[in-house]
Amino acid sequence: MHRLKTDLAITSPGRINLIGEHTDYNDGFVLPAAIDKAIILKLGKNGTKSDCRIHSQGFGKVVHIDLGNITKSNNDWENYILGVLYELMLLTDKLKGFDCTIESHLPIGSGVSSSAALECGLAFGLNELFDLGLHKWDIIQLSQRAEHNYVGTKCGIMDQFASVMGKDQHVMLLDCKTLDFEYIPINIEPYRILLLNTNVKHNLAFGEYNVRREQCHNGLTIVGKQFQIGGTFRNVTMDMLNACRSEMGDVVYNRCSYVIQENERVLEAVQALRDRKMDRFGELLYQTHKGLSEQFEVSCPELDFLVDFSKEWKEVLGARMMGGGFGGCTLNIVHKDVVEDFIEESSKVYKKKFSLELSAFQTVPSKGTSIMEKNG
Repeated sequence: MHRLKTDLAITSPGRINLIGEHTDYNDGFVLPAAIDKAIILKLGKNGTKSDCRIHSQGFGKVVHIDLGNITKSNNDWENYILGVLYELMLLTDKLKGFDCTIESHLPIGSGVSSSAALECGLAFGLNELFDLGLHKWDIIQLSQRAEHNYVGTKCGIMDQFASVMGKDQHVMLLDCKTLDFEYIPINIEPYRILLLNTNVKHNLAFGEYNVRREQCHNGLTIVGKQFQIGGTFRNVTMDMLNACRSEMGDVVYNRCSYVIQENERVLEAVQALRDRKMDRFGELLYQTHKGLSEQFEVSCPELDFLVDFSKEWKEVLGARMMGGGFGGCTLNIVHKDVVEDFIEESSKVYKKKFSLELSAFQTVPSKGTSIMEKNG
């Protein structure tokens, strides 16, 4: 195989979201952070006008793409790349042929958003390589459009934002309506952030994500008509929602009530971090999980089991499912002295219950997408 040329190496991290789940596409608040695990992209110009060769080490194949003829692929992972290239071609004529090698150090299917890391890393790298003149917000938003238009997931802005804007030892309070954000220092010593990966991904996930989005939109439309308010959850109170309950039905009511309550929890969680009230922070995580499981109905037996098990440990302050749902990880705030014991016991009971292996990793808030190495 022809050796791919490297001019530039980019590291593009995954992300966690401490609290604020399914609020980003509902004009809400989220509290994400980039993590210390990333996708590495090595890029180089190859001297052609439009030939692109992309080698994914994980998939063990080279994909050939012609910039003049970008079409959707039957392979899902390729569409993240194709979508980014398509969006870049709409913005600039400076993009030319390139080679790219992709090496992922992110656990697949764990809900740390490897897709956003890939999109943003590729866009960031090509911006540097060809001097496209894009700013960080351009990269974030075009990566989101790529996922909407080529992958078909109508994701909010959080994943791409967190991957690009991350900062060491900080989480980020993002207002998904205005896109205003602030860095919040996070010092949770003597606790650690531990992710437990269920290693399941129920096939509901993809379609149900878009269903939830539509249900929230339908509820918002009903409230908007009755109270003559603009179409955003930021204008909706629980009193308004209660007044419309019979018209929207229990399912849509539950979806919308979760969103309103979760936005309040995010702001309270930020205050708890600032005040170093970690017990309260942990309680809010448990409340979020209950809402995701019972009101938003995006959990699954494996996630619920792990969150319930964590409650038996006084050294665990809080836990919840993280990500879109129906599988992936639980996020746990665990005292450093018992991390290994907790992983061992969780793995044992989980395997006994579901005949599945559990995988675990600790993480810390880290810097966002950046250049590792640049030649010339």
